[in-house]
Amino acid sequence: MTRLKKLLFASVLTLATVTLGNAQCASWVDSPQKDDAENAHSIYRQALKDKDFTIAFENWEKAFSIAPAADGKRDYHFTDGAQLYLEKFKNETDAAKKEEYKTKYLSLIDQAIACYREGSIVSSKCPDGSCINARIGYLAGRKAFDMFYTFNTPYSQTTEALKMALENSGDDVEYIVYDPYASIAVYQFQKGKMEKAEARAIYEELNDVADYSINKNDNLSAYYQQAKESMNAKFAVIANDIFDCEFFVEKLKPEYEDNIDDPQTWKRIVAKLKGQGCALDHPFLAEVEGKYKVWAQGQNAAAQAEFEANNPSIMAKKLYDDGKYSEAIAKYDEAINAETDLSKKAGYQFSKASIQYRKLKSYGTARATALEAAKNRPGWGRPYMLIGDMYGSGARSCGDSWNQRLAILAAMDKYRYAKSVDPSIASDADSRLSKYRSSMPDKADGFQRGIKEGSTETVGCWIGEKVKVKFAN
Repeated sequence: MTRLKKLLFASVLTLATVTLGNAQCASWVDSPQKDDAENAHSIYRQALKDKDFTIAFENWEKAFSIAPAADGKRDYHFTDGAQLYLEKFKNETDAAKKEEYKTKYLSLIDQAIACYREGSIVSSKCPDGSCINARIGYLAGRKAFDMFYTFNTPYSQTTEALKMALENSGDDVEYIVYDPYASIAVYQFQKGKMEKAEARAIYEELNDVADYSINKNDNLSAYYQQAKESMNAKFAVIANDIFDCEFFVEKLKPEYEDNIDDPQTWKRIVAKLKGQGCALDHPFLAEVEGKYKVWAQGQNAAAQAEFEANNPSIMAKKLYDDGKYSEAIAKYDEAINAETDLSKKAGYQFSKASIQYRKLKSYGTARATALEAAKNRPGWGRPYMLIGDMYGSGARSCGDSWNQRLAILAAMDKYRYAKSVDPSIASDADSRLSKYRSSMPDKADGFQRGIKEGSTETVGCWIGEKVKVKFAN
């Protein structure tokens, strides 16, 4: 039902409503008992907050008897009274009393709605009356919820309240009406008390208003989503009986033809038809999906290209995982050149150095890159640990046994320095130091060369570091 039709329907209902006597919608404004009404109002409202229902009820009765419409700007005396009778109903065991309390609850909500319709209550939030229908819809929805879950009223009566909620609230109807309405529609259809078209109309209207509220993306969207899923789980029991593919094909074709070049329309139609169980080779579905796939592929390619251009470090990692190491280094260079945060720049440089060393075996280049990383992030030991690993793994290519062992000393010096600037990697550094102690220079070998412990020697090959000699024995 369109919003205009709903408003017209609500207007017809308003004209058909029997006007309540002034006493039933009276406010305390200009009342000789205004002070008594306001005092009773304040007392019962506080008692309600404190859950002291006895005091609340006594003072609510007094306030209501003087001014059912309070100050004429709110419906508290009706809705609070209904809440108090609901509380009495829940705690009562006598069947006659429960029936009395239920009747009073329903009557109070109906009175509130009638007072809004005749203009006796004018909300301060919208003095022009623009929000009256929404408030009536809210009250009707709350009433329907309690009729269904608490009072177990006949479905025909509950359905009238549910219809009133939708007709007045429109797209903004509360999510609490979804489940009761779906439950009743499914039950009535299964029992032969509701036609296929009516059940389908209820399903469509509820899903339309649910999607509207979900897409608003406010703090209640998740609740609307959950309520939609719950009601559709109920409708699923009769879905095959009230819907078929051709129904939706015929319904959606005009929308497609009116938006023949709109990809979002294509996407929505494809999702709808698949959701309704249309065969994948259905001519209409195949046509629309084919157009959408071609469009989506182009969009995805453009988006991927833009993503790669804007996120070179992520692409570098992907290239690395694919074994494209030189291409990965080129992407890390892009990230390094574009990055202004020195700490992040250091991270990219470290990753680049690791590839240069571990995958490309470019030891000298890798060391230079690692030192750049260390410079950009002071107090970070990982670059020095990496250089130590380079020295240790490259020791075998550093000439004779003596020079190889000097290379081990250079590696150990880097591990010690790493943990001195970055205590967080001390455990890793100590583990590597322990591993290499047995590979330190031999004292006898040093004696033959005329080299004493503590003397300074230069490591050969690409390492070129000066180390103080320490013997393993």
